Amino acid sequence: MPAAATKLFKTRYDWDYTTMAQPGLAGRELYWPRGKTLGGSSAINFQMYARGHRADFDRWAELGNPGWGFEQVLPYFQRLERFRRGDPRLRGRNGPLCIEDLRDPNPMTCAFVRAAVEAGLPANDDVNGAVQDGVGLSQVTQRRGRRWSAADAYLRPARRRRNLTVRTDAPATRVLFERGRAVGVEYLGLAGGRREIANARAGREVILAGGAVNTPHLLLCSGVGPAEELRRVGVRVVHALPGVGGSLQDHPVVWVVAASPQPVSLTAAESPANLARWLLLRRGMRLHPQRPHPACARPGTGLRTYIDHLLQRPAWHGLAVGAAALQPRSRGRVTLASADPLAPPLINPGYLSDP
Repeated sequence: MPAAATKLFKTRYDWDYTTMAQPGLAGRELYWPRGKTLGGSSAINFQMYARGHRADFDRWAELGNPGWGFEQVLPYFQRLERFRRGDPRLRGRNGPLCIEDLRDPNPMTCAFVRAAVEAGLPANDDVNGAVQDGVGLSQVTQRRGRRWSAADAYLRPARRRRNLTVRTDAPATRVLFERGRAVGVEYLGLAGGRREIANARAGREVILAGGAVNTPHLLLCSGVGPAEELRRVGVRVVHALPGVGGSLQDHPVVWVVAASPQPVSLTAAESPANLARWLLLRRGMRLHPQRPHPACARPGTGLRTYIDHLLQRPAWHGLAVGAAALQPRSRGRVTLASADPLAPPLINPGYLSDP
């Protein structure tokens, strides 16, 4: 159920990370949800589908990364998308990732979009099309009103392949190296109800897909990273690579919360009537924590509305407007708290550390 995303937070489907205290945020520590299930964070997120801006990809290429310009990455976006409208020169029709327009937008979201247009912002009915400038409703990674995660898109169709084995409840503990080459992964498996060390050997290559936190964490635990940092926690250095865990970025958001006299926020989604509407019709408030797309040509700050998007929802109805710094210059790091691969890493986003 798309709108039930927050009910997955701080459960067994969430790594439930917490950042280090942030000097730029008056010493606060922040909760970082990350998906701990097949599909990763795409299985617990809010399903908003928005490509990066053309200028961002072109900038990557300009900095010395051939093949990463927008025209070079566009075919891959088209291959992954299954979206039934939009310009076919820019959008994909037959890919594995189902993308839909909001089936039943919240009245407050629609009112916000109308207000933005009346204020002079251009209306945009496809924010992943030719231009991203303007304001419009988000597209979502859903299929017929249900979440459509990366596991739905890529893993489920391949489950019967003879060359595929999926192991769950089997945390990876280190990458195995021989003569300086990665040859497999060590993990903790279950055998007879007991944890046992096992390994998976690679015939061709090892791919780590743990996201911005767990991928560098596993590399560091495997001895790949800044040498002094590894030695400090007792990890043998396999390959000194200072960049591992560095350049961590996140976009800080400042919220303005307003009460609404109308019962149209997600507080009303808990009613039996709204539950029945989603179960029978795949419509109603349980579809999505909806918000319009940022109204910026090349976003430096983005404006989004989140309908009652709070971990602990109030008893009253309302909405939150968030201004997000989408091009932060502040940088942080993922580092090791200990040599134990099952111990959470130290996450320091470095919020507001750049003057």
